This record gives sequence, C-alpha cells and structure tokens, in this order.
Amino acid sequence: MADCIFCKIARGEIASTKVHEDELVVAFRDINPQAPTHVVLIPRRHVASLDALVQADDAIIGHLVRTAAEIAQKERIAGLGYRLVSNCGPAAGQSVEHVHFHLLGGRSMRWPPG
Repeated sequence: MADCIFCKIARGEIASTKVHEDELVVAFRDINPQAPTHVVLIPRRHVASLDALVQADDAIIGHLVRTAAEIAQKERIAGLGYRLVSNCGPAAGQSVEHVHFHLLGGRSMRWPPG
C-alpha cells in the first residue's frame, strides 16, 4: 500500500534503524521502545492484520518468526527469555494496519503486562 508507514519503511522511503533485512522480512528498532530490546518485524508484502492472512502467507510468517529468534540470539536475549507479540485489531492495540510482531526483551516480563 502506498500510504502504509511500514510499507514505506520496507521500501526505504522512511528512515529506520534496521537490524535485519531480506527478501521477505524487514526488522527495525521501535521508535518508542517498551524494553531494552524492542524490534519490530514486518513482512515486506502488505497484509493488514493477522485476520487477513491466507494459507499462502504461511511461509512468510514462519520466516518472520524464525527471523525473530535469530535476532534474539544476536541481541543476546535468547537465553534470558523474550516476548514476541502481535496485536490484531484496534481493541488489541494494533496501531498500524500491517501485520507486525514486536520482539521484546532485556528485562523481566510480567504477565499480564502492566
């Protein structure tokens, strides 16, 4: 989508601090981090939400999750534990209509969050 902020980041039209980039996925540091490590992972292809995923997206989402685990290793949070979160819809806190996951770590996480 032409006006999607995450699509613009994926295309390099908006600056970001990228930590990973390949043909399917882009990962960058969140501009408002909620933990010492806070990376946003997005598929390059625009998909509005988890509800919009179709079977053809399985490989992309699998790659995105595996990439999150690789980034957790590089960021040295894998052994300590980390959280991978995706919000779906406005009531869940999805603020950008593009599937994305937040990789959070580097501090103790509580459940429920708060």
